[in-house]
Amino acid sequence: MTQQLKLQQKAKELLADKTVNVVIGYGSPENNPCLVLVTDAAEADQLIWNDRCTQNLAVYLRRKEIRALGKAAIVVKGCDAKSLAVLEVENQLDRDSLVVIGLECNGVQTAATSTKNNTTHTTNAPKCLSCEVNKPIHCDFVIEQNEQQTTQPDTTKRYERLQKIMSMSVDERLEYWKVELSRCIKCYACRQSCPLCYCEVCVVDKNRPIRIETSATLRGNFAWNILRAFHLAGRCVGCSACSDACPAGIDLDLLNLSLAKAAEENFNHKAGSNRSANPLIGTFSPEDHEEFIR
Repeated sequence: MTQQLKLQQKAKELLADKTVNVVIGYGSPENNPCLVLVTDAAEADQLIWNDRCTQNLAVYLRRKEIRALGKAAIVVKGCDAKSLAVLEVENQLDRDSLVVIGLECNGVQTAATSTKNNTTHTTNAPKCLSCEVNKPIHCDFVIEQNEQQTTQPDTTKRYERLQKIMSMSVDERLEYWKVELSRCIKCYACRQSCPLCYCEVCVVDKNRPIRIETSATLRGNFAWNILRAFHLAGRCVGCSACSDACPAGIDLDLLNLSLAKAAEENFNHKAGSNRSANPLIGTFSPEDHEEFIR
């Protein structure tokens, strides 16, 4: 039985016995899956699962429209499940009122357009090449792949993508980000797609006083993207929802990855790996290393 069929079967069971009122999952079209809310066991066949299910559905859990439906089950990949752990630690969801269905995966596919012949092809998302949680953790149920389908990513390459950037001089890095962030159009799709951007009023929406330029100037773009990255320091789980949502194709993951590396090296902290761990920012320990701030 395929993972998709197992998922549909589990959803039917949970809805039929009233364990949950709604299943938050992926629906058609199969080549570009989107959010689907299943409230009837007879409609569980709407749920799909394939390597194009890129979106982190945890972003919908705090929406009042979703909460109004009652107790929910949610379909997650390994990286998505880690964001649930961070939300739980930050008291943004009641884990006891949620059923988590994890899907083991070998990585999701992203579309890439060749600049040479303008053709589009799919490839494994960069985050997946060194995934540490292709078998999800923190789940109530895990639907595994067939044994012959399972592959093991090289987890030692988690920060390999940073090497090219960090090998540049400071001036070269500044020029790189000037080019990248000049393409930002301030649409805030990165914020809207991120399950950990949950402030009721974002700093960019405050206008008394205006703290960040609302127009897409280079200065305002730098302020917004760097501010958001620092707000996610020690919290970002590397789900790549922000990069996937960016219409300008900016690799926002690199900003978050650099701070994740600093959190791991200086505080031995990996966001979402421990459901009981205290938040990194705002937590003091006498064992913290301080050399990096001197």
